[in-house]
Amino acid sequence: MRVFNFAAGPAVLPEDVLAKAGAEMSDYKGSGMSVMEMSHRSKVYQQIFDTAEEALRKALQIPEGYKVLFLQGGASTQFAMIPLNLATKGKAAYVNTGAWSKKAIEEAKRYIDTDVIASSADKNFTYIPEVPAVDQSLDYLHITTNNTIFGTKFSRLPNTGNVPLVADMSSNIASEVMDMSRFALVYAGAQKNLGPAGATIVVIRDDLLERAPKEITPTMLRYTTHSENGSMFNTPPCYTIYIIGLVLEWILAQGGVAAVEKANREKAAMLYDFIDQSGFYSSPVRKEDRSLMNVPFILADSALDADFLSQATAAGLVNLKGHRSVGGMRASIYNAMPKEGVAALVDFMKDFEKKRG
Repeated sequence: MRVFNFAAGPAVLPEDVLAKAGAEMSDYKGSGMSVMEMSHRSKVYQQIFDTAEEALRKALQIPEGYKVLFLQGGASTQFAMIPLNLATKGKAAYVNTGAWSKKAIEEAKRYIDTDVIASSADKNFTYIPEVPAVDQSLDYLHITTNNTIFGTKFSRLPNTGNVPLVADMSSNIASEVMDMSRFALVYAGAQKNLGPAGATIVVIRDDLLERAPKEITPTMLRYTTHSENGSMFNTPPCYTIYIIGLVLEWILAQGGVAAVEKANREKAAMLYDFIDQSGFYSSPVRKEDRSLMNVPFILADSALDADFLSQATAAGLVNLKGHRSVGGMRASIYNAMPKEGVAALVDFMKDFEKKRG
């Protein structure tokens, strides 16, 4: 029996996707081989790749004038690629909203002047700070749209004027409708909402591609290297891209990102509403900044945490332990988490509160 997996990533995948991938595991559409075995240069695989890119463009409503890249190295490699490629003037601004934005800031500091223009560190990242007017001489402004560990998200994008807006969307890409034309570059690890670990999606505006100084930027860390070679300068993460295509096909079959967002808001409301009316559980996050994807919550008595986790696991509700910097619990309720999973969690929380509250 499958459990309800609330892991922050790698995370739950749609069962329909797993079933289809399983059926095609040893023989992909009569090719006589698995996708994991075929050459990335073959016509069969090129069709898989092109279908995944087309589905991503359709799901995210990516406008003309943007390249889609399927890369490796995770979001963490993007922390270096972005300043190395975009910072022609040598200065950029960052908004610090948690662990991953902090890592992006520290990496950027190795290469350029980095100005942290807003931060929520003063309250342990439990809110999204106001972003002040952006200096128009900057190379870019970087934000993290959703914060996996602390459970916050940007509900309103900052106005950057003519300064390119760069966003790490690793934990909420394709979970709600966003105007992609507002961004100059978006990147996301696939392992939360789009597929298994191993691939990183980059959506970059065409006019930013030629910024990188070729004489100092390593070949593999230049966006042009990958855009000019169709993301196949070296062997791409073939199987992960195949699964991403299946997940995007599933998203489109639900009615697209708009329909997925509606379901995500219903799931999040179900959990937050229960937490808010409970005297036993609490959310540390400011209400207007709460994530739809990652819901941290605290028990009234932390001494009960271990008991809560063991009983939840026994009930088929797994990976609920909160990050050490927050404590308590965290339920990651990504696109593929069914409403039944959230309902089962709420029922368990009610029952645990009655017994131990």
